[in-house]
Amino acid sequence: MTRAAFKMKLKNASFIDEYKRRHDEIWPELRVLLTEAGVSDYSIFFDQETLTLFAVQKVSGDGGSQDLGRNPIVRKWWDYMADIMETEEDNAPVSIPLPEVFHLE
Repeated sequence: MTRAAFKMKLKNASFIDEYKRRHDEIWPELRVLLTEAGVSDYSIFFDQETLTLFAVQKVSGDGGSQDLGRNPIVRKWWDYMADIMETEEDNAPVSIPLPEVFHLE
C-alpha cells in the first residue's frame, strides 16, 4: 500500500461549506468506484489562507483517484464541482501531486 497526496484549490473561501456539503453527500457510485480502484483512508484538508485543498489517500495497486479521469462517474463529479474549484478546460480539478518527504508510522 502506498500513500498519494495532491493539492487543489477552491475559487473562493466562501465555497468551503458547499465543498464540505457535497463531499458529505458523496455519491454512492463514486464511493464504490474509489474503493474498487484501491483508494482508502482518503482525507482532504483546507488551508483557508491560500484556499488550498490538501488531499491524502492510501492506494493499493498502481492507481489512485487521480487515475480515474476517463470514468463517466468521475467526469460527472468534476462537472458537479467545477463551479467552486479551479479546473482544467475539461473540468478536471487543477491537481498538483505532492511528493512524500517524511513519514512517521
